[in-house]
Amino acid sequence: MSFDAEERLLESLGPRVAVSDEPVVKFEHVTKTYKLYKNDRSRFLGLFSRNNKELVGIVHANNDLSFEIKKGEAVALIGRNGAGKSTALKMVTGVSYPTTGTVTVNGRVSALLELNAGFDGQLTGRENLSLRSQVLGMSKKEYQEIEERAIDFAELGLYIDQPMKSYSSGMKARLGFAFAASIDPDILVVDEALSVGDKEFRKKCINRMREIMSNENVTVLFVTHESAAAQEFCTRGIVLSEGTKVFDGPIDDAVEYYEGPAD
Repeated sequence: MSFDAEERLLESLGPRVAVSDEPVVKFEHVTKTYKLYKNDRSRFLGLFSRNNKELVGIVHANNDLSFEIKKGEAVALIGRNGAGKSTALKMVTGVSYPTTGTVTVNGRVSALLELNAGFDGQLTGRENLSLRSQVLGMSKKEYQEIEERAIDFAELGLYIDQPMKSYSSGMKARLGFAFAASIDPDILVVDEALSVGDKEFRKKCINRMREIMSNENVTVLFVTHESAAAQEFCTRGIVLSEGTKVFDGPIDDAVEYYEGPAD
């Protein structure tokens, strides 16, 4: 999503406050480690040996990360590229898991990020929607209630019943957004880089995001490196640097810290 689009999205949203002391997302000393290898062969050998000489190095995408987010909060994860923001969100959504530490998530998560990832190209769009609902733990009845809503939103026409290997990346993203935006989440995860379809479809997406975010019972995690967007929308900011939390507090203070001179 462009910054201009973010501004339009956020214009109608005033400051929100937490409506409950109940934590819905909790990170306890979470570290996510990635091993780097010279090539795919070395990576394969690394599965069977702890002393693989082909290992190039180890990166801590998140390093001893701890924080709590309460129900109803709108929290910005702020940091430059490579700070560990997306890695943290992947653990919230269950796409990835910590190497050490514990991530606790209480509630249904709707993730508006990496929208075209995780689809099976051999299955139709409709079949992929059903599969995603099962992964999310939705009952058959729950899925039936949102299926046509998601299909109508995606505007894929007859392609909805064609194998997704015939879809463009934009078509996959439209279907991914349509599904994520059709459920009623407890936790909404929004990636600043969201960009879906043509101008009219993006406007439709922005309006749906505005509708979801206006519900104060929905907890929102917003990833950004744009300070203005964070201040317009969120009441709290968590600043990450090299996978570590370096500041956690009111959004204005978080932005001031983020934009301050480097130590």
